[in-house]
Amino acid sequence: MGVLNVTPDSFSDGGQHFDPAVAVARAHEMVELGADLIDVGGESTRPGAGRVPPEEQLERVIPVIRQLQQELPAEVLISIDTASSLVAGAALEQGAAIVNDISAGRDDPGMFSLVAEAGVPYIIMHMQGVPRTMQDNPRYTDVVEEIKSFLQERAAGARDAGVKKENLVIDPGIGFGKSKYDNLDIIMNLDRFKATGYKVMLGASRKRFMGSICDITEYSELVGATCATTAIGVFAGVSILRVHDIKENRQALDVAWALAGRQGN
Repeated sequence: MGVLNVTPDSFSDGGQHFDPAVAVARAHEMVELGADLIDVGGESTRPGAGRVPPEEQLERVIPVIRQLQQELPAEVLISIDTASSLVAGAALEQGAAIVNDISAGRDDPGMFSLVAEAGVPYIIMHMQGVPRTMQDNPRYTDVVEEIKSFLQERAAGARDAGVKKENLVIDPGIGFGKSKYDNLDIIMNLDRFKATGYKVMLGASRKRFMGSICDITEYSELVGATCATTAIGVFAGVSILRVHDIKENRQALDVAWALAGRQGN
């Protein structure tokens, strides 16, 4: 899944694709490099970010989604990254096929019913707190078990609202209200999320915790670190890898997939 932030302030690529024409061109580039999905978002959720009203999100993402739906190959799916049912509904009408919700339906009580009626894949993510404050002092007793239980609870709520199990994807939310060691524990226990029976998405691309390990402060230089998490994700059975750097992570994915296929041979 290629990240396409149509925002002026995202943590890693804020402003780079704010112009719709530039965003569309970037999406085409990502597809050429091996992206299967394009995740379009109009609201930054970096640590410290404030919320963007739905109307402003719509102004940012709808022109891009409308054009991508017309131009991208049919097999490449468009995802809308939003916690607003208003934005999600409009994006689905314009050709988006997946809803990626960092709030797991908590921000908007209409989200579950919208997704159920649309019958589309729905990604629910764990986040402790809200983007503005989530990294102030995150604390857990058992980070993996607590996040797994939360995601199972939200998934159950979505299913009660009519969302089919096969359309649900859970995301442990790397970097969303987690310490460096919380993130490491999650990645090393991805198999426990897979064991819930739901598809799993991993979004570790260019995240700050890896910079602290590698002594790198420039997010765009964390490509190699991200590739390491991609390979681990493949071996853990992750279904979707959400990344900024398509070419490099596609290579990591393909090699890890080939190696996983040799297990037991």
